[in-house]
Amino acid sequence: MKELVGTGVALITPFNSDFSVDMEGLKNVVNFSIENGIDYLVVLGTTAESATLSKEEKQLVINTIVSANNGRLPLVLGIGGNNTQEVISEMKTRDLSAFTAILSVSPFYNKPTQEGIYQHFAAIANAAPLPIILYNVPGRTASNMLPETVIRLANDFEKIIAIKEAAGDIVQAMKLISGCPKDFLVISGDDMITLPMVLAGGAGVISVIGEGFPKEFSKMVKLGLDRKVDEAYEIHYKIAPAIDYIFAEGNPAGIKTVFKSLGICGDTVRLPLVGVSDGLRTKIDSFIKNF
Repeated sequence: MKELVGTGVALITPFNSDFSVDMEGLKNVVNFSIENGIDYLVVLGTTAESATLSKEEKQLVINTIVSANNGRLPLVLGIGGNNTQEVISEMKTRDLSAFTAILSVSPFYNKPTQEGIYQHFAAIANAAPLPIILYNVPGRTASNMLPETVIRLANDFEKIIAIKEAAGDIVQAMKLISGCPKDFLVISGDDMITLPMVLAGGAGVISVIGEGFPKEFSKMVKLGLDRKVDEAYEIHYKIAPAIDYIFAEGNPAGIKTVFKSLGICGDTVRLPLVGVSDGLRTKIDSFIKNF
């Protein structure tokens, strides 16, 4: 899956002021990413506010992105949840012809054991029509998918080809890189430690900040993959303050503020999320102006 090495971005869902899906804004976001060096696009992940999209809106978002992309970049679709059979049903009934892989989050709220997590993904892998990227994000799921579980899944199922690792733990990431099969992709899900993970042997990132600064962030990842360490870290430290800013009051409120400052789309989010404070907005606007 070499097409998933490098920088992927977790696309937002822009909304109009009446909270309807802003299709023109979404097209702008897609084109901005493609025209500035992003390697692949992730559709309907957490950053897309998929939890607050109806079934019809999800299909609208998919159709809009597929059309705007027009075959230019590989697409990954988020299909995950804490109801194993519902995840399998969605995979089997949704048209996946435009997609390269499925990103599936570890079950949230239920707090399964490691064996429960294994069996959840085993069932998904056995039913999946496309390769699966595991997604470990303990800050949202309330459980950590341990390296031993990931390594077991990676060895037992050919359909499981990668993990988006967002525990924010570089030691855990290194255990994955060293313990998983060589062709298994360990992808950073944490923007701040993307470069260290790449230099440790990771395959790249599925990024939020890369959506707002695609040219610079994707260049940093490429430099890291090419082992041009000093040049890569120079970019990392320039972007690092923005990474802190966009997550300071929640995702995707922060990155939507970046897009509004850039004039690409609005910054409306849906409840229970709210927009960023005036103070944080000022910091983000100032960073972009000086950057």
